[in-house]
This record gives sequence, structure tokens and C-alpha cells, in this order.
Amino acid sequence: MQSVSTFFKEENDFFYRRGREKKTQQVVKNLILELNLSDEQAARIADVELDYVKKVRAELEDQ
Repeated sequence: MQSVSTFFKEENDFFYRRGREKKTQQVVKNLILELNLSDEQAARIADVELDYVKKVRAELEDQ
């Protein structure tokens, strides 16, 4: 019997990617709100692009 992993790659799964994106967004929000980090610091720690952190910060300021 073949393993399911030969057919199914979780990295390609829509729900896996969506969950990962939501988690990343929450981490960036916490770095900004709780630790008052700069965009550059938050991007480096969360291992995301600086533009992504700027987008999250803009969304927070709009709220």
C-alpha cells in the first residue's frame, strides 16, 4: 500500500497554506502590537518580506 504522502503534499493544499498565512499574520501583529517592534525587526523575526509587515501595520492602523 502506498503512502498518502506520495499523492498529497500538504504544502500544496489550499487549507494548509491559508492556515499558515493566518498564523504568520497573527505573529506579525503580535510583534507590532505587543513588542512595539519596527517593521524591519518584525520582518526579520517573522521571516517575511518587509512589504508584508507594512501591509499588516497599515491594516492595523485602519482599524
